Order: sequence, then structure tokens, then C-alpha cells
Amino acid sequence: MSRRSHGLMAVWAEAQRQQQRREEAQRRAYAQAQRDQERQARDAERAMARLHRERQAAYRQQREADARRRTEELDARVAVLTGLLADGCRAPAFTAAALLRPEHIEEFAPGALATPVAMPDPARYQAPTGGRHLGAARRDRAQEEARARYEQDWYAAQAAERQRQNQLAAYRRQYDQWAAGALAEIRQHNAGIAELLTGLRNGDAEAAVEYFSAALYASTAWPEGFPRRVTAAYEPTARQLVLDWELPGYDVVPETKAVRYQASTDQEKETARPAAQRRALYRDVLAQSMLLVLRDLFAADTYGALDSVALNGFVDDVDPATGRPAQVYLATVMAPRSAFAALHLDRVSAVECLTDGLRGQLAARPDQRTAVRPGRLPDDAGGAGTVVSHGGETEPDLYEMDPIAFENLIAELFRAMGMQAVTTQRSGDGGVDVDALDPDPIRGGKIVVQVKRYRNTVPPTAVRDLYGTVQAEGANKGVLVTTSRFGPGAHTFANGKPLSLIAGPELVDLLGRYGLSGRLGTPAPGTATAPDTSSGTPEHNVLGMTWSGDVALDVCALVCKGTTVLSDDHFVFYNNPSTPDGSVRMRPGTAPDRAAVQVHFEGLPPDADRLVLVAAVDPETHPDADLSGFTDARIRLLDAAGEEQGQLTVSDGRRGETALVLGSFRQRPGGDWDFVIGGKGYPGGLTALVQEYGIEVA
Repeated sequence: MSRRSHGLMAVWAEAQRQQQRREEAQRRAYAQAQRDQERQARDAERAMARLHRERQAAYRQQREADARRRTEELDARVAVLTGLLADGCRAPAFTAAALLRPEHIEEFAPGALATPVAMPDPARYQAPTGGRHLGAARRDRAQEEARARYEQDWYAAQAAERQRQNQLAAYRRQYDQWAAGALAEIRQHNAGIAELLTGLRNGDAEAAVEYFSAALYASTAWPEGFPRRVTAAYEPTARQLVLDWELPGYDVVPETKAVRYQASTDQEKETARPAAQRRALYRDVLAQSMLLVLRDLFAADTYGALDSVALNGFVDDVDPATGRPAQVYLATVMAPRSAFAALHLDRVSAVECLTDGLRGQLAARPDQRTAVRPGRLPDDAGGAGTVVSHGGETEPDLYEMDPIAFENLIAELFRAMGMQAVTTQRSGDGGVDVDALDPDPIRGGKIVVQVKRYRNTVPPTAVRDLYGTVQAEGANKGVLVTTSRFGPGAHTFANGKPLSLIAGPELVDLLGRYGLSGRLGTPAPGTATAPDTSSGTPEHNVLGMTWSGDVALDVCALVCKGTTVLSDDHFVFYNNPSTPDGSVRMRPGTAPDRAAVQVHFEGLPPDADRLVLVAAVDPETHPDADLSGFTDARIRLLDAAGEEQGQLTVSDGRRGETALVLGSFRQRPGGDWDFVIGGKGYPGGLTALVQEYGIEVA
């Protein structure tokens, strides 16, 4: 072989070796990549397993914490029951001073009306006098124009000042009239208290019953939920008060003793309180209640009116012979003042004190309504018994009240709130049931009040009629009071107008807050206080939304408790068009609406107190758009038949933001749903918005 061929073979062999080395390097790199990928997969799997364990541990800790919290609440309730008498003895004793009202009237505060209107400053109206370019004629004309502007502004200021003085005088007259009436009412009340105390000193039976009943009702010793109902009589010759007092039921003692979370079943297990322990605690609570009533009565008697108290404790039950409601007496005692004064209530065993120390009787099995025979009843005390009630069935049922009596009650409520109020004549009242005058010089003035003793939901037409009456009467404000409730349409119409809507539960709360009484009886079956299902379709509203601008938007709804969505399933949007219960559904918008949401407010979950409406730019259709073109937006509220009940204006969008909270319907204390405008925007789009409401976005 020649030298040349030998050189070529060497070159070829070297090329083959290099090729082999490259292929080997590629195989090693591929194998290394596979090993790296497998290692990363194992790392990811271990990380997911660790995250899963951490989440499981966090979930378990949360459930265990919830169980501990429930147990602590149960322990706290039992602690309140066991310490009822000791805590009650530390409460201040009732005195007659608590019945008196201070003769203090809020001072006249005219606010901005107290400041005179500023007169224009002549120095600011001087025309320019210098300059070679300004001729004499032009200077004269400029001075004349300045003088004219000054005179015009001066006369306008004078007119504004006269108007201020007239308004100030009118407010002063209103205030003086209100102050005189309020002071006269306070003095009349205090005179009545003085007359009551005189009667108490003279042994008047009615005065004694009224005074000592007030002492029991004013006591701050009773835990929330304990009944306060009394029937009382007073016998002057024996100086003895005889009364029946309602005791708490057996359910006042929690049936559950503790709560423990079981991870194996992912459930909370309740440990029942031993029956013997529960019965003993209930019996102790009844004895403490009896002693606490005696303590409140004797402590309030600074006039020597009581030599003894005959006290009977009862619970409501049903007579098995007739099936009618009946009172079952579980405790009774006749306590002389001398014997009771010798007791140290902060150290006694309540049951032994009642049965041995005071020779009273206490049912051996009060949980089974084992009755005792009362020693003396109010009807036995010379026929001087007077029923006094606070809370419970003895309060007047507002549904069954006489219409005139109901209007008088509302007028009395407004007077208790510091206003002057009178009922109108039954004919020619122009749609006004109560005329009221608020003496506040800034926000006060004439108020027209309409009352609706309804069981059905008040329609929006009634609110529109009230607004017409306010305008016709020239009133500052209109108030619509009802025993039922208002729908979203009524609140929508009232939004932004000088109107206030008071639903039944709010009315009951106001009555109690100002010392009046009233309850809402159970509505008759089939009334519109419950959702109307007679047609097979629940009552609902449609929220139709429209806006200006060409940008494509997604309209969504979140069913929340406060600022937290109930669950991911309660975030209603294009991929989840309905809540699990169907109370909120997406609907296609029909002209003029570009989007719509159907809402059954009565069917929302019990935990829900807010329905939030949001809009966001569709990132697929307009990836670079923002909400700067989102203007003239509004929400039309439609009923189930498609009739418009009102419109709500919402905030415009802003540059750089891609999601916006339009507003929220929030549940009022009375159960109605009112609208609150939104306006908060999010540059991060719908993802950033829903994360703030507690939705996790992967």
C-alpha cells in the first residue's frame, strides 16, 4: 500500500473515533437528562406529598381548634350558670333614681346657620387705574363694571344673609317648641314617678307592683336568653308581695359536655353531659334564680314596703288533660325579710339555702316537670294582682293590633326618640298616618310617616307613593314603617332619596330600645313572607346590567359572608353559571341589558349576607384593554315578570384597571337586601379581585 493511501486511512479512522466520541457524549447527556428529569419528578412528588401532609395537618389543626372552641363555649355557658347567684349579688341594687329622667335638653346647635354670610370686600373690586395704554373712557368703564359687580355680589350676599337669618329663626322656633315639649314630657314622667313612690310609701298595691316589677326588669344580673315574665300582687296589711316568676327551661343547661374532632371519620364527636349532672345543674340554676329574685326585691326596698315575699317559679308547659298551655310550678318559697337578711348569698349552696334555710320547695325532678304546690298565688292576695310582662307571648302582637292603636304606637315611638309626633285624622290625611317634627336644626325638619300593618312584602309602589307624599307635603323626609319587609325593588327606589324604610324586625328592635313593646306573631300559612311557590317557580329578581364602550366584559357574582365567598361553588361566572342551590344564576342579557344575573334573595344560604357583583375585561377577546371605556353603567332591577322596579348607578371604570366591583346587595338586620355601590378597581384583573374574596387561583 502506498504512503498516500495509508494517510487517508488514518484520517478516516480518526474521523470515526471522533464520531463515536460525539455519539457517546450524546448518549451520556441523554442519560443524564433522563436521570435529572426522574430526580425532578421525584422531588416534585415528594414536595406534593409534603404539601398534602401540611395541608392535612393544617386542616386537622383547624378542625381540632374548632372543636376546642365549641368545648370552651360550652364550659363558659356552664360557668355562667354555676355563678348566676354570685354574679347577680355583685350587680348594683335597683333604686328609684333609675326611673327618673334628667331634666337635660340638648342645647340648640344651629351648625353652619350660626355663621353670617360674608359680605364682599370692596378692595377686591377695584378697576386698574394705571397704564399709558388705558384711556380715561376705558378706565371709567372698567370702574363702572367693577362697581356693578360689587353691587350685584353685595345684594346677593344680603339676600343670602336674610335667608340664613330666616332659616335660623325657623329652626330656633322649632327647637324651642321641641325643647318645651320634651322638658314638659320629662317633668310629667318624673312627676308620675314621684306619685308612684308616694303610693309605695302609703302602701298602694298598684304602686308596689309597678315599682318592684320595674326592679326585676331593670336587673342586669340575668344572662341573655333568660325569661323575664311576672304576675304580681301586693297585700298592704301584711306588707307582702306575692308573685309568679318564669324560670328558664331545661334546655338552658347544655346537653353536650365536650366536642372532639375525630380525624379517622373527619367528623366532630359530641360527648353528652351525664344525665345526673345535667339534672343537678338545672336544679341548682332554678334555686339560684329564686334566690336572685328575692335578692333583687329586698335590695330595691329602701322604703320598708316588704316584710315578706311569696315567690313561685314556673315554666310553660302543656296540660296533658286538655292539651292547652299551662304553667307548671317547679319552686315556691315564702321568705320573711328577717330570715333573708341573715343569709350570706355569696357563700350558700343554692339548693340547700332555698329548701333548708328558707323552708322552700324545689321539684325533685324539674327536668320531668315534677310540680310543687305553691304556698300562695297572686290571685289569693286580695284580688290586687296585676299582670306585668316583658318579652314573650304577653307582648302585643303587632299583626293583630287595631290599626289606630298601631298608629298611636308608632307616634309614641317617634316621641320616645326625641321628636314631636301626632297621628293624623283618618280622612283627608293625604297618605300621612303620623306627622313628626325632628328639632335637629341641620338634619331635622318635617317628617311624614306611613304605617303598613302588612304580612306580605311591601311593594315598590307603596314607596313611590310615599315619595310623592313627601314632595306634595314639602317634607324633609318620609318614613315607611311596616310589620313585614321590603323587597330589593323598594330599597332600590328609595336609594338616594330622603326616605327611610323600617321593616318588622327593625321595628321590634326599636320598640324595645325605647322602652316600648311589641312582637311579630307567626305569619299565617301561605302569606308572602315566605317565597311564593304557588306557580312552581320561586320568586326571583333579575339584575340587568348595561354600559357604554365596546370592550367585552365578563359579569360575575359572589355569594359572601362579609368579604369572604362561601365556597368556590358560590362564585358564579361563565364556567360556573349557577350556585349549587340555584339561588343565583347567570342569564343572557336582553336589550337594553348586555348581561344579567337572576337572584332568588329569599333562597340564598342562611350564612350569606352579601351578594357582590363584579365586572372584568375578557382577556381572550381584548387582552390589551382596560376599563377606561366602561362608562354610563347601571343595573336595572327587574321582577320575575320582567317589569323594571328601579335602576342603580355604578362607578365608571378607570385607566389601567381590568376588574371592578360594581356594588353589593347587603342584608339589613330586618332581613331586607339593600344595595351599596362599589367602585374598587383591580389592575390584576378578575384573578386579583376574587383572591381578595378568599378564592384560591392556581
